[in-house]
Amino acid sequence: MEPIELTFPCGADPERLDSFIARSVPEITRSAALRLIETGQAMVNGQPQKPSLKLKGGEAVTVTIPPPAPAQPQPEEIPLEVLYEDSDIVVVNKGAGMVVHPGAGNAEGTLVNALLAHCKDLSGIGGELRPGIVHRIDKDTSGTLVIAKSDRAHNGLAEQFKVHSIKRIYLALVYGNPKEDRGRIESVIGRHPVERKKMSGKARHGKNAITHWRVEARYPGISLVRLKLETGRTHQIRVHLSESGHPLLADEVYGGGSRLAQLKDPVLKQMIRAMGRQALHAKTLGFIHPVSGEYLEFDTELPPDMAGIIAYLEEKNRD
Repeated sequence: MEPIELTFPCGADPERLDSFIARSVPEITRSAALRLIETGQAMVNGQPQKPSLKLKGGEAVTVTIPPPAPAQPQPEEIPLEVLYEDSDIVVVNKGAGMVVHPGAGNAEGTLVNALLAHCKDLSGIGGELRPGIVHRIDKDTSGTLVIAKSDRAHNGLAEQFKVHSIKRIYLALVYGNPKEDRGRIESVIGRHPVERKKMSGKARHGKNAITHWRVEARYPGISLVRLKLETGRTHQIRVHLSESGHPLLADEVYGGGSRLAQLKDPVLKQMIRAMGRQALHAKTLGFIHPVSGEYLEFDTELPPDMAGIIAYLEEKNRD
């Protein structure tokens, strides 16, 4: 990988080397920057340094990020809710709490591990790191995913995602009641300028993101919202809803946690706490079959945690 060349600006306040690297290179964390410095893959003026070195201005910092070690996920007999399957694709309803593919801290128990046991011919499709995975949803988001079982299917699906022709409908429970019944949110989403684990619509660099929304039901302090993705950026729905003033219920990362205290209903508050994940479900997925050319669409019911909250709110509305 080509080294990344950075220069610490003259006139800036002194800053630790590891902090400067983590702030300047979006794809790495401070702990990762620390490891790069300690292994000699981050240099200052061509020389190795300690992570605690204080940069004062004008220093040339060179960072070399090694390629990821090839992942070799192992098949695991994990139950899957399969909605459709043929020789080229498999469509599943992913439960909340399941990571899509192995990564740091998640080498086991992922959707990929389950798929490798379910689909004996999946390994290698789309690369070793994420076999068969064309798109993903967050660990704590439930709902519909399509996985490729052949290279032809992988390429065909990837092209549809690239040109934004895939139909993706989500249902979300959000805090507050939007003034309008429907709308469109557009922003550039990229890495948050300060909180590196988050994405933001205020990032200096990012990709254009468009979300169409419609209020399905209104309750005191909470709304059920239908969202249609025109693009599919990381955390797109969570960022767009949060920055519009209506964060997802139980989304601790994007402002949902701080809104819980404003609810007065103790039963509802306990239901939201018990959910333990953002109230977001990938309900509908529609696409052209990459081999047969047939249009396929799959729709899933809300999981019990979200459905239970809606049922409770509906009952309260009738009282």
